[in-house]
Amino acid sequence: MKAPARTPKQRKQDTLDRLENDVDAWVATADGVGGTPYLIPLSFLWDGTTVLMATPADSPTGRNLRATGTARLGIGPTRDVVLVEGTVRALEAAELPDGVGDTFAEKTGFDPRELTAAYLYFSVTPQRVQAWREANEISGRDLMRDGAWLVAD
Repeated sequence: MKAPARTPKQRKQDTLDRLENDVDAWVATADGVGGTPYLIPLSFLWDGTTVLMATPADSPTGRNLRATGTARLGIGPTRDVVLVEGTVRALEAAELPDGVGDTFAEKTGFDPRELTAAYLYFSVTPQRVQAWREANEISGRDLMRDGAWLVAD
């Protein structure tokens, strides 16, 4: 028997918990010319407002993020998914606020600052957030639109 649908408030809290505690996301991008899709798993850090990721500057994902300034993230399993669509800003390691590089490395177990390849950090500001577990949560899956939470705390 399927669990009843969560309340919007519980769904938002579960989403925030996933953003805070999960380490990896599927990151979908497309190139700026033909729209060729590209999907890759990346580790991330949630700071309560943005999702921070890192990837080589000249990788398909790095190029796509810089070219389009947008990304879509899939976090969690397919039966408890959080989808984040957001705008993207590229950052050099030196542009990170104090301590953020260390926090990123500690949470993800990966420190791109120690590599010889040129990595960039990418800060994703959510514009739309959706979350659902089963078909009974498809209705009302939008938790954020146009960068504003639809559910009060």
